[in-house]
Amino acid sequence: MAKLLGKLKRVVFSRLVITIVLVAAQAYFLFSTFYWLSSYMPVISILLTLLSAVLLIYIVNRDIDPAFKLTWAIPLCLFPLLGGLLYLYVEGDFITHAFKKTVNHRIEEGKPYLKQNKEIRRRLNEKTCSMSAISRYVESVGGFPTYENTKVTYFSCGEDKFADLLPELEKAEHFILMEYFIIYEGTIWDSILEILSRKVSQGVDVKLMYDGTCAINGLPRGYEEKLKAAGIDVRVFLPAVPFFSTYQNSRDHRKILVIDGKMAYNGGINLADEYANRRHPYGHWKDTAVKVEGDAVRSYTVMFFNLWYSIGPESGKNFIPGDYLKYLPEDNAETRKELSSQKEGWDIPESGYVMPYGDGPNSRHALAENVYLDMLNRANRYIHIMTPYFINDNATMRAFKYAAERGTEVKLIVPHIPDKKLIYDVTRTNYPVLLRAGVKVYEYTPGFVHAKEVVADGNKAVVGSINFDFRSLYHHFECATYIYRNAVVAEIEADFQKTLETCQEVTMEYYKAIPWHHRLIGKVLNFFAPLL
Repeated sequence: MAKLLGKLKRVVFSRLVITIVLVAAQAYFLFSTFYWLSSYMPVISILLTLLSAVLLIYIVNRDIDPAFKLTWAIPLCLFPLLGGLLYLYVEGDFITHAFKKTVNHRIEEGKPYLKQNKEIRRRLNEKTCSMSAISRYVESVGGFPTYENTKVTYFSCGEDKFADLLPELEKAEHFILMEYFIIYEGTIWDSILEILSRKVSQGVDVKLMYDGTCAINGLPRGYEEKLKAAGIDVRVFLPAVPFFSTYQNSRDHRKILVIDGKMAYNGGINLADEYANRRHPYGHWKDTAVKVEGDAVRSYTVMFFNLWYSIGPESGKNFIPGDYLKYLPEDNAETRKELSSQKEGWDIPESGYVMPYGDGPNSRHALAENVYLDMLNRANRYIHIMTPYFINDNATMRAFKYAAERGTEVKLIVPHIPDKKLIYDVTRTNYPVLLRAGVKVYEYTPGFVHAKEVVADGNKAVVGSINFDFRSLYHHFECATYIYRNAVVAEIEADFQKTLETCQEVTMEYYKAIPWHHRLIGKVLNFFAPLL
């Protein structure tokens, strides 16, 4: 009994619960205040109604996705006294706007370090029409160049990634840059931390950045100080605060690890045991990642420092520290020599083209979504997708339907065992629309799919941290690796086909057999999809 009470006490007084209670108290106070004003102050009620009407006109005419317009328009119509003030409170969040401005400033400072090679641009324009178009777009709106001379290694599971990563960490001579959404104590992280501690003692510069939700939900109190005591330069990205704000939405969902400027890891795999199937909370965990070696590592380094300098003591300054360039080696001579051969008849390097890119709530371009849309709209023979969540706006759903209806083979793998049951209900509400259009949908029966990857037509693929949902496409900081005419694309497709063998195909009969209350929950929550 005493043990149970102790456990209950730890839960009740945990940082997560305390934060939730404080946020809920603020929300209750706001709602109570609004209703009090409307009940006892008729003049204010009229003014609030007029405010909601003006805001409704403003929202309808904003350059934002229609799903977000609808999400706000209905509350404004149904609750005119409350809706207007709530909109101003959420969308007028000065803390969030100030942070986005800081990030944009850092990105502009970093762009001089990411210049597109003119000869590469010339070859892209002359030989590869589809890659040339998306490359120009990503460079134009995101500032990310396309590279040659880059070797790509694909990992079809977390076990393989960590088996490769640990020896590479041991070889680090100058610096290690790590940016992850989740770090949980366990076998995987303990093994990495032991290496990092030794590397620090050897004079290696180790920088670690992890998301603030990880700190509040998965790490013990004071863990940041423990890491600093080991000599690791640590920054927590936007620690969760007990304040009702859109600031809580801007999470760092990226997974980036750079070693000596020579190699970088990217994908969906966080630093926790379930990602390598050392524990099984949702059955077998299917995830993927890539390692890039060569010129393209440069983009990951700059992406890392864009956020690193946005949250540290430098965030209020108008310059990047002078030692920035030491993390950006001008040449990867060994990799360049290894990959210098040309494909016969193509004038394309043996390594093809690699384009790392990132996106976030600071941008108005929806870059990550547009890359996916470009792949869907240009796919000719097939497009195959793995994603843990499928909650999309009208543009993405139209692209899926259009691809299937024009005869392109569209196959989608999602989890059978979800990590978030309510999100899973929303995902499955999209099954009928997809099936009627001819999209083939499969559920991964061994467990949970956390991979975020797209492969199309045997020549292009994307592997990264970007889910097919509103959070990834609009609310989170994300990144991915676009690969074109590289041999690794065939490996990614082969892994998709192997994964397909363990999946159950979704049919209309399967969907109709889903309990009615789960279908109802999914349909109700679909209205709030832009906020999920």
